[in-house]
Amino acid sequence: MRDDQIRSRLVLTNPWWRFATSGGDATAWEAADQTLQSRKEFDLGYRPSTLADVASDPVDDKLVILRGPRRVGKSVLIKDTIAALCRRSDVDPRQIVYLTAESMRAGDLNRVATIGRELTRSVEPARRIWLLDDVTSISGWTEAIKFLRGETPFGGDTVVCTGSSWDGSSEAERDLLTGRAGTASTRRVRLLLPMSFRDVATSTKRPIPLPKAVPLWELQGDRAKEAAVEAELYADELDLAWQSYLDSGGFPRAVAEHASDGRVSDSFVQDLGAWLHREVDKDDAPDSTALLLAELSRRSTSPLNRRDIAEELGYPNSQTLNVRLNRLVNSFGAIWCRQIDDTGRHIKGTQPKLYLVDPLVAHLGHRSRAGLATAETPTLNENALGVALARAVEEVQPGRWMAQDTIGYFRTAKGNEIDFSPVRVPTASGDRFTTPVEGKWVATGWRKGALTMENKFGRGVFATRSIVDTSHPAWALPAGLVALLLG
Repeated sequence: MRDDQIRSRLVLTNPWWRFATSGGDATAWEAADQTLQSRKEFDLGYRPSTLADVASDPVDDKLVILRGPRRVGKSVLIKDTIAALCRRSDVDPRQIVYLTAESMRAGDLNRVATIGRELTRSVEPARRIWLLDDVTSISGWTEAIKFLRGETPFGGDTVVCTGSSWDGSSEAERDLLTGRAGTASTRRVRLLLPMSFRDVATSTKRPIPLPKAVPLWELQGDRAKEAAVEAELYADELDLAWQSYLDSGGFPRAVAEHASDGRVSDSFVQDLGAWLHREVDKDDAPDSTALLLAELSRRSTSPLNRRDIAEELGYPNSQTLNVRLNRLVNSFGAIWCRQIDDTGRHIKGTQPKLYLVDPLVAHLGHRSRAGLATAETPTLNENALGVALARAVEEVQPGRWMAQDTIGYFRTAKGNEIDFSPVRVPTASGDRFTTPVEGKWVATGWRKGALTMENKFGRGVFATRSIVDTSHPAWALPAGLVALLLG
């Protein structure tokens, strides 16, 4: 990209500079910003706090990489962060440099840093706050940022890089996550995922109790028992709220549409489907991704037999399927759940399960192509619980999600499975094991299924449709309550 094109893009996309120069209201740009205005039609008041520290402590040389699926609100979060910075009396709006990196190359980033500082030279030598949107898909972006951080004034600035996909040639851990990349306490890689069940219930004002989250190893502690007693009084309301979440998922627009109309619109379903098709299978037929998602949803509660799936979908071999599955995971469309042993370690050579990252993704198959089977509630229930557990593990120890090391299933010597076996997580007093969890959409007859957990681990939570029973070594709790307790 030529210098004049970079200059034009920066001037056009940083309107707060002009307001600051003229002495006007530095937040007046918000009224005309398309990203913020587009949210108004579907705004339920949800505001993630993922970049709160960037707004509250902008003069820190932190480097933050923000990742997550498309349509989850990363660009909206960036604009909200800019708006918060513009309201600060100790920040000159010309310190804030926003860039949408679409169609750029790694070599352009050096010129962006030079031209951006030149255009805002009137506030030299003040630090800058760079917000680089959709930069992670650029081939070689990590090397470019590493050079700028190490050899130019860019190294003393706050830098936020976002993206929904990750170029395979870029190595963030090697280039950006070791050595000096900001203060030691900075959480460098952060995830913005679809809204959790708690977020959805809060935003849609569901009439259910919202207990505080508990540590992963205390799902059978006193606070969890108190929450169970209260939840029993709201059993029907909690059941309906959880089923609604399994229908809408957590993409902000989908939640708003479902709350307003009782259904996620076809246009948004098509939008999500188009995103995943581009990321996963862009060279195949338009309905190929719908077929893949429907098949994965159908099989997600069991270890994947990749050869069978490849044959079912007409792929030439299982390697072709593997490429698509890895793309789906790398695009935040799914997470792996590997078989682990009783120490929480992955057992090599075993077949993993694959959970779709949001209930709406599980609905994309039948919503996008006639004749495909609808996603079944028991499957959606287990998927959603797995993702909730994975999010909680990531919150305790950042980086586990990206390493595909959050959740795992256990298989006994008799071939029985426990959906989510204990994994190690760090605490202030040393490593602890998470509570084992089994997710089964049942309203009666849970004890037999819970015996596998009791016999192996002597404890556990059996996540049911509506049963509350804390009188046994393994407890029965409604799945919705388990999700709330996880965060």
